[in-house]
Amino acid sequence: MGGQGTKRVSTERVLQNLVHEESNSPIVPVNVGEPEPLSIDAPIISSYNDRIRPLLDCVDKLRNLKVMQEGIQLPTIVVVGDQSSGKSSVLESLAGISLPRGQGICTRVPLIIRLQSHNNPREEMTLEFNGKMVSTNEHSIADAIILATDEIAGRSKGISNTPLTLTVKKIGVPDLTMVDLPGITRVPVHGQPEDIYEQISAIIMEYIKPEESIILNVLSATVDFSTCESIRMTLAVVTKPDKSPEGLFEKVTSDDVNIGLGYVVVRNRIGNESYEDARIEEEMLFESHPQLSIISKSMVGIPILAQKLVQIQATIISKCLPDIVRKINEKLNSNVSDLKKMPQNLESVAEAMRAFMHVLFSAKESSRKIFVRGEFDEFPDDKDKHCTARLAEMFSQYSAELQGKCIENEPKEEFLRHEIDILEESKVIGLPNFLPRSAFLIYMQRKVNSISSAPIEFLNKEWNYVEGVLVAILLEHSDNYPQIQSYMRRAASKLISKKKQQSVEWFKEIIKMEKLVDYTCHPEYVSTLNKLMIKQGEFMAIAGHLRNHLAVIVQQAFDMKMRMTSYWRIVLRRLVDSMALHILFSIQNLVNQEMESEIMNEIMGPHGAGLERMLQESPSVAEKRSRLNRSIKLLKESKEVVAKIMDRIAANGDF
Repeated sequence: MGGQGTKRVSTERVLQNLVHEESNSPIVPVNVGEPEPLSIDAPIISSYNDRIRPLLDCVDKLRNLKVMQEGIQLPTIVVVGDQSSGKSSVLESLAGISLPRGQGICTRVPLIIRLQSHNNPREEMTLEFNGKMVSTNEHSIADAIILATDEIAGRSKGISNTPLTLTVKKIGVPDLTMVDLPGITRVPVHGQPEDIYEQISAIIMEYIKPEESIILNVLSATVDFSTCESIRMTLAVVTKPDKSPEGLFEKVTSDDVNIGLGYVVVRNRIGNESYEDARIEEEMLFESHPQLSIISKSMVGIPILAQKLVQIQATIISKCLPDIVRKINEKLNSNVSDLKKMPQNLESVAEAMRAFMHVLFSAKESSRKIFVRGEFDEFPDDKDKHCTARLAEMFSQYSAELQGKCIENEPKEEFLRHEIDILEESKVIGLPNFLPRSAFLIYMQRKVNSISSAPIEFLNKEWNYVEGVLVAILLEHSDNYPQIQSYMRRAASKLISKKKQQSVEWFKEIIKMEKLVDYTCHPEYVSTLNKLMIKQGEFMAIAGHLRNHLAVIVQQAFDMKMRMTSYWRIVLRRLVDSMALHILFSIQNLVNQEMESEIMNEIMGPHGAGLERMLQESPSVAEKRSRLNRSIKLLKESKEVVAKIMDRIAANGDF
């Protein structure tokens, strides 16, 4: 396994390998180096374990502290393989214990196996699951695992992602921690869910996804390596070599499927063999078998497998520790910062009043910045809250829509007919050739009525927008006090409802004035009218249909139309400008005076109990505070654990 290491392809590709047998993409290994020669005795323990143990203890302590729940991944040897590939037998050979056997899936939950070498002849074995610890021994360990698995995953043949931890302290075992996962099965048997394959694949992916995972892939020599679904997963262990020795040398040395860290070929215990006898038989097999003996001795045997695993494990742990330290510090600092940002636990009405006034004043200042001053540094990426820009866009759209409603596309045969009808109905007894003012006002009233609904629609749209932003600001600043957010929302709704009504009443007054009074001092009116009157000849040339009307009436109709055209431009501009002034003035009043008064009345009015409610911390805030405190405690403990091993590495120069 020279020069190559544990890093694999992307998670997506590994999942593809699990689900689609036809994928042949190679993995990308990471260098961990050749294992240094180790003195192996009893039969697979070495003095090298004395250096490994502190590193492994550190990671095991972090795992027991459940630091992975904080999103901090730990280096882990993950054992995977097809069902009946000999995976359990390999683990038995490494641990020197008997694991559950039988038909179907024997491993139904992630089994964390912690092997610890010690000098005490008395073995110690414990199981941890569901918050409890159970002591066991070598003779009853298999039954104990079955009982614990049944408690976790049920007595059927289903699986669970809740882990079961087995700790084995025994002479002669390597210092290793491994996770044994359910074997990959494609066809559910009786009692298994129909999606058993997808469930197992999901569990495997969860464990192999972290970059820190070290994957031990177990496969039988009888299968085609190129089609084995779990082939491209780092270090491969080939079992049952005596079942299919032909061509095995070529399969494990050519590495046509780019296995990454290479292969180790092992012979597992058969029948009632003792583990010592099994190792002797294994050694004889690879020494004397005509086809298996040509495989390099650095690639065969349980002792070599243990040696490589210990070396790889130590290398990846020491390499990951600085990153683990960094992630723990970042997460700890983030949680401490979040905890400081949380509101204090209020204990008196006076404290509640101070907290409420702080919320109110900060919301008021934000509203001024957003609605009045056009500053949006608090929401740089939320363009909906860039209110001055959005309001300007809305006014431009309102102006365009108003202009669009007034465009007259009358056919030439209708030219001046409308004006003549109004003049005919406005006749009075008096001097001839005078344009009746009543006719012009009637004309104006009809024009104003034609566009009167558009401003009302705009007012509703504009105030609805203001309400949405205002509510968002109030909720943002009262986020730490959800008890009063309903009061804030209700106050904003009431206030905007009042502003809408005020705006509608104001606009109705504007409409009345425009209908009853015709006045402007704008010089554009006269200049526009003069330009239009000069072109009277051109207009009249197309008005052949008016020959049957008196020339006086036609002249008056033309005069009224040109006056209305000139004046109507002024009216439309006045409606837009006055609307803009009204809205901006109303918003300033809302922000500077009315909002504070409305919210204060809602919180502390005769029917309000907002301050008292603030003394009752909401369940969500209490849970968040508790969660942050638990997380900070866990991360501090984890930081101490890692600090000790880092100090040892720095002092002794290990790894």
